[in-house]
Amino acid sequence: MLVDLAFGTTGLEVEVPDDAVVVAPKHRPAARDPLGEIRRSLREPVAGPPLAALARPGQKVAIAVCDVTRPQPRDLVVPAILDELDGIVDPADVVVIVATGTHRGSTQSERLAMFGREVLDRVRVLDHDCRDSSSLVDFGTLGSGVPVRLAKAFVQADLRITTGFVEPHFFAGFSGGPKLLAPGLAGLETVLTLHDASRIGDPRATFGVLEGNPVHDDVRAISAAVGVHFACDVVLDAAQEVVEAFSGELFAMHRAACELVRAASMQAVSDRFDVVVTTNAGWPLDQDLYQAVKGISAASEVVRDGGLVVAAAECREGFPSHGSLQGLLSAAPSARAFLDSLPDGPATPDQWQAQVLARSLERSRVAMRTDGLTAGELASVHLGAVADVHQAVAAELARRGPGATCCVLPEGPRTIPYLVGV
Repeated sequence: MLVDLAFGTTGLEVEVPDDAVVVAPKHRPAARDPLGEIRRSLREPVAGPPLAALARPGQKVAIAVCDVTRPQPRDLVVPAILDELDGIVDPADVVVIVATGTHRGSTQSERLAMFGREVLDRVRVLDHDCRDSSSLVDFGTLGSGVPVRLAKAFVQADLRITTGFVEPHFFAGFSGGPKLLAPGLAGLETVLTLHDASRIGDPRATFGVLEGNPVHDDVRAISAAVGVHFACDVVLDAAQEVVEAFSGELFAMHRAACELVRAASMQAVSDRFDVVVTTNAGWPLDQDLYQAVKGISAASEVVRDGGLVVAAAECREGFPSHGSLQGLLSAAPSARAFLDSLPDGPATPDQWQAQVLARSLERSRVAMRTDGLTAGELASVHLGAVADVHQAVAAELARRGPGATCCVLPEGPRTIPYLVGV
């Protein structure tokens, strides 16, 4: 049978065995009026007062948004929020902060695509810089020994608003919610501590787990201590259209959004598979290998030990070049050697992605179908390369013999299979 894989902006049609198990999200229909749905949520919050009721003349307002690697509909969410504040707060007192975490800042053309000209002309937009100590405020130690420094432009505002989107996250449980504050607006040491080897290596640091997840427990502790006044998250479908918006008190809003995503995106399977085909949900999530680790991690949940994961991700930005993912993994002779070398203290930049990828490689072989990385570049980080997904799957199934099984995750980490009865 033919399956459409989310790949770059074009998609990728591949042939897989007729008896392959295809695990895809059970999306609800997209909202007919996405802007109207977002406005509804701002006025009818899950918990707490509507946004306009929190605003006061003279307030300094900070709005946190996802960075360019995330498909958040910033061009809808930010104007909707600004319209709710219109006539109450002076636009000159509003700043929109791109929660980059440790990622690079956005280019001017990217900002135009992210927000639209009207927003850029209406309010100030800036990128968080985790390495700029002058832009951070020290909150001491919070959670389980996390040294917390956060973006001054956000935490010193009178009205602090986070916005994001919710999907399963490979070690934080779910995205969105309190993650916009930390790691999104955190200093480098805070981010590296939240992503240290012990937290990322904990079995509870995985898709769909919030309570008891050492990463998310500390993320929530930071947000609870610092304070977010209002939050707005959206849930998206496969076409990155808004399905539903959730607003209000940070934790109640996030729980409600997570439950909708859990029902749509986490599906039970009864056994592991010899071959799992995965993606990273297409552009912008598959723009580089750093991001594509998430789709590989989703496949690793159900691949048989010693099996094969075939990951289709465009990776038009390579590893990317500005990160340390390639250097970390290529310096070790094997995935096991890399895991054995992990430090006990705070992580190094990109260590957590490398750690999750190495953990996947400990379970199975991983081969990439990508346009942005050569076979040699992939081999340097212990990955294989395939030119044709169908041929790679057919060869592996033939090698493993009669009864070999195949699973396909067309949208990668947007659907998380999990084992039951095993």
